[in-house]
Amino acid sequence: MKELLDKTKIPNHIAIIMDGNGRWAQKKGAMRIFGHKNAITAVRETIEGAAELGLKYLTLYAFSTENWSRPQDEINALMELLVDTITKEVPNMMENNIRLVTIGHLSSLPGGCQHKLQETKELTANNTGLTVVLAISYSGRWEIQDAIKTIVKKVVDKELKIEEITQEVIAANLNTKDIPDPELLIRTSGEIRISNFLLWQLAYTELFFTEVLWPDFRKEHLLEAILDYQKRERRFGKTGAQIKT
Repeated sequence: MKELLDKTKIPNHIAIIMDGNGRWAQKKGAMRIFGHKNAITAVRETIEGAAELGLKYLTLYAFSTENWSRPQDEINALMELLVDTITKEVPNMMENNIRLVTIGHLSSLPGGCQHKLQETKELTANNTGLTVVLAISYSGRWEIQDAIKTIVKKVVDKELKIEEITQEVIAANLNTKDIPDPELLIRTSGEIRISNFLLWQLAYTELFFTEVLWPDFRKEHLLEAILDYQKRERRFGKTGAQIKT
């Protein structure tokens, strides 16, 4: 499958909604956290695959602001798993020149999670290969709301005029201000929606939905999504004829 890829049309940025951990566990008669634990292999394979293909950015939707409404036991287990996984993966990230950045309302996370995330971001800050963007305690509406508050304060403080508020100004006040918009979004588990994820950034992103549950997602599934992406014509409002010329 890898030989079929057009190396000149590999997206720079892929975002993934990692869905289906709970259903995967339930199918095996296990608790939901069992699915989350087994999803680590999918994360590792996807990061490795993205790095091998030369992607610049890979954004993973790990935990939404809405996920805080889940049972407390599951949240506690997820936070513990997050810290443990990041700790174990740091040597691999350093060896493979991978940088970690985060987006989301990080101050809502437990102190231990905040500390480990910050430590890992600092350790990998100078890595120049793949950038893994971890979206945690994140939602698109929260991000836009937060950007609006920041912009309004600048107007009130007379740092910015209302007529100066452009799409570029809004984008510059989002969590993703230093990250290009994704060219491709992948969602696993057969759900066909974007679930409050990167609402501003996905305006012209190609969407790919697969029935594969996230714990079963592997490099070949990433390749499948990219191959499908490469068959599409991205017009950005123009005609097909204009794109070809």
